[in-house]
Amino acid sequence: MDYKETISDWEKYFTSQNVEEKTKLSYLEYVTRQVGNKVPIIFETEHLSLLLGVDFVELNKIINSPHSFYRSFQIPKRSGGCREISMPYPTLLYIQRWIKINILSKVELNDCANGFVKEKSIITNAKTHIGSKVILKMDISNFFPSIGINRVISIFKNFGYSKRVAYSLSTLCTLNNYLPQGAATSPPISNIIAKGFDSRLKMLAKSYNLTYSRYADDLTFSGNFIPHKIIIIIKEILLKEGFIINDKKTKIITGSGKRIITGISIASKSLKLPKSTKRL
Repeated sequence: MDYKETISDWEKYFTSQNVEEKTKLSYLEYVTRQVGNKVPIIFETEHLSLLLGVDFVELNKIINSPHSFYRSFQIPKRSGGCREISMPYPTLLYIQRWIKINILSKVELNDCANGFVKEKSIITNAKTHIGSKVILKMDISNFFPSIGINRVISIFKNFGYSKRVAYSLSTLCTLNNYLPQGAATSPPISNIIAKGFDSRLKMLAKSYNLTYSRYADDLTFSGNFIPHKIIIIIKEILLKEGFIINDKKTKIITGSGKRIITGISIASKSLKLPKSTKRL
């Protein structure tokens, strides 16, 4: 069904329901925005429950008390400490996958994003930097938790959804008002949020004749020469976007030492597994 047919069908439906003209025009304007963004038309939470095939009462329970629909556990970090993982229960996981496929996947990402992107991986991320003389590696602290619910609401409002629908969708994707590590929607939402700084960092890299790529919270710059002042500029850009760099993980790699990017060695100008990974 094309754009015009969809709008026409909704107009016929509203007419058949004897919706008054002023209200009908308002509804059609709402429908037009969502059809234009190629996302499902959602009028209210009850309508969303019908689209999902999830009982309205159950859906409201999840929206009003999302923390009751996760199980949390911790896994050790390589750098020390623990990372908290919050896994949604099956019904919420199903809802998040529906949101991911039908709404979030419609956003075109910056081509420098390699994590959680179809046909891209740690391999495509590392391959970008083969043959570079100098590599700068940086890491964003608490990437997912740095993205609060208000920023998620803005994403859904940009799709054309009403404040109420945008809030409902956002609560289904957040836990304690931020993106949880473990939710199916957290990776695509983080990539959409990162579009702003991806564009700015890509332009910055270009101005210094460098290559930039990002895999989740890992930022990599490479080229023939990397001035130290660029680190300060990168940190300022990210701070304005609401993110903080983990200084302990900032590394400039020169010479013929270990050149490992997202777990892949590019030291021999080709992609290889590091020796430590092979031994493991």
